[in-house]
Parts: sequence; structure tokens; C-alpha cells
Amino acid sequence: MKRVLVAEDETSIREFIVINLQRGGYEVVEAADGAQALNEFQACNGEFDIAVLDIMMPEMDGIELCKKLRSYSSNIGIIMLTAKTQEMDKVTGLLVGADDYVTKPFSPSELMARIDAIYRRVAIGSGADAKKREENELVSGDYVLNLRSRTLTMAGKPIELTQVEFQIMEYFFRNQGAALSRTDILAKVWGSDYYGEEKIVDVNIRRLRMKVETEPSSPKHLMTIWGVGYKWVS
Repeated sequence: MKRVLVAEDETSIREFIVINLQRGGYEVVEAADGAQALNEFQACNGEFDIAVLDIMMPEMDGIELCKKLRSYSSNIGIIMLTAKTQEMDKVTGLLVGADDYVTKPFSPSELMARIDAIYRRVAIGSGADAKKREENELVSGDYVLNLRSRTLTMAGKPIELTQVEFQIMEYFFRNQGAALSRTDILAKVWGSDYYGEEKIVDVNIRRLRMKVETEPSSPKHLMTIWGVGYKWVS
């Protein structure tokens, strides 16, 4: 069963999200604030595929909740709900582990498209879909990307990645030395029908550099190609 945790303090918005998720075939657990959401997550032993978190909530805000959920699981898909004026919060949410964000007000079709896209990535990384993948490794210098266990190691040391980060690294490893545009990365990882903005790629690259580079401010592998996008150099 596809299970989603919805944390939103505005009742009307929460009910709107829950109804559309249930129509889409998802099992939903809802919470009116961050603290309650964390309790629900722990009570269910973290067995959620996706979490939809409002940034502005009482008790515990969405940013703090996102950090806690991500510390429990690298596999869960996390979508932040933000207002148009919360530009800095969008970036912060992505940097602390969110996979995507949806700006209020949003349509049912937009929200479900984002959730379905996140679920597809989560399903690839766990369960039956993962077992169907043939065992394989992509190697780049000291870095090894295992496509079956969906893990990355550097000189034998594991680097924890979210499902989105893993897909970005897989795309780079399959195209080592090639300049990949933001549009290319967005289409490959988020899908060609993605509603969002290309800057989500930039934030994820910043997050990846903090994980895979010895000196993130002076990267040697995940390089920026000005006017184009990014490339991976072994």
C-alpha cells in the first residue's frame, strides 16, 4: 500500500490534500502540526513512502520536521508546501533533505503529479522494483555507485543519498565528462512533465557537493559549466 504522511495545520488545505491522495489510491495519515506528524511517523515505524509537509506549522515547523524525517530515512520522499513569499524556505527545505516543493495555491493535478513522480522514484529504490534490477556497479575513480543496493561509496566509505540524489549521481556516472544542462537533469530525474523550476537542480547539486566533495566550495568532481549546467569528472 502506498502510504503518505500529510502534515498541514490548515484544516481545509489538509482535507483537500487527503481527499485527492485517497482518490489517487494512497493510504493517508494526517497531522495538524509537526510534533504530531513526528509522533505518527514513529508510531508507524517510519513505514511511509512520502511525506507532505507544510513549512509553517505550530509545535514544530516543516523544516525541522524534514530534518528529523530525513535523519530516520534516506528513502522517504519529502515534499514541502510553501507560500509564494517563502523563497528562502524553499531553498532551505531542499538543502535539509526535501525532494521537491509545491507553492500554494496549487491545483489537484499539480500536487498529484508531484506526489506520483516522487513515489515512482521511491518505488525504484525499494521493494519489488529494486529486486528486478540486475546487479551492477558504475565506477568513477574512488567512487562506486551500486545500482542494486542503490548506494554510493567513496574509497569504501558509504555516502548516504536520498533517492533523488542517487538518480542524479547515476545520470552523471552514465555520462562522465559530458556537460549536462539543467533541463536535461530535470527531465531525466524529475520527469519531462515536471511542473517546477530548474533551480531545484542547483539546490540539489549544492547538497550533493556537501556529501561527495572533500571541499564543497572548491569542487573537483561535480563541476559547474557556466551557461550550460554541470558535469561529473572522475
